[in-house]
Amino acid sequence: MIGSKILVIDDDTNICELLKVYFNGEGYDVAVANDGDAGIEKFKLCAPDIVLLDIMMPKKEGTEVLRYIRSASSTPVIMISARADEFDKVLCLEMGADDYVVKPFGIKELSARVKAVLRRSSANENKQDKDTLRFDNMEISMSNHELKIRGESIDIPHKELLLLHFLAQNYNRVYTRDQLLNKVWSFDYLGDSRTVDVHIKRLREKLNGVSDKWALKTVWGVGYKFEVGPQDN
Repeated sequence: MIGSKILVIDDDTNICELLKVYFNGEGYDVAVANDGDAGIEKFKLCAPDIVLLDIMMPKKEGTEVLRYIRSASSTPVIMISARADEFDKVLCLEMGADDYVVKPFGIKELSARVKAVLRRSSANENKQDKDTLRFDNMEISMSNHELKIRGESIDIPHKELLLLHFLAQNYNRVYTRDQLLNKVWSFDYLGDSRTVDVHIKRLREKLNGVSDKWALKTVWGVGYKFEVGPQDN
């Protein structure tokens, strides 16, 4: 992880300077942008390994920048914001943020979170580079952030793709809602575990009638699984 590129997007120049000095000292390469538009342009230019992103900024808010990043890549994003409200945290996590840190924060804690997210990202990339998951009439590629149905790309939000990929990668194994929140959302989720039900419902709408050789199954009283094999309708 030493030598990884960090992009800090925050209109507070003092925080930017603090993060740049600290992470440079830890061996990271740090780039800085002070508004949403500049953040998107810098993201395109420097291709960072991770983004530290504020919410309240001029020109474009952090949520708009996050939406752009998720439409273009699976680059890890940690939100750093003075907004401590649960709604803001849940919104950003649902949009695909990998973590959420409230200002004022401890620099060592933030560093530990950066390292943890980079480790998870590196592990995922190693897995994704090995293969793309393929099933009857469906292909799931995390490296390309793509779901193909009968060869056609389907629009799909980041968390839905992560959830589908995880279940398909561990097909025929049952996971509880809490286990899925931990595995897919990657840390202690602050919202309602029913968010898993919502994501499963949306996935089923996309996958309805695609194949009779696999299915997203509800295991009543337990959770969900991606079942491969003869389907009982």
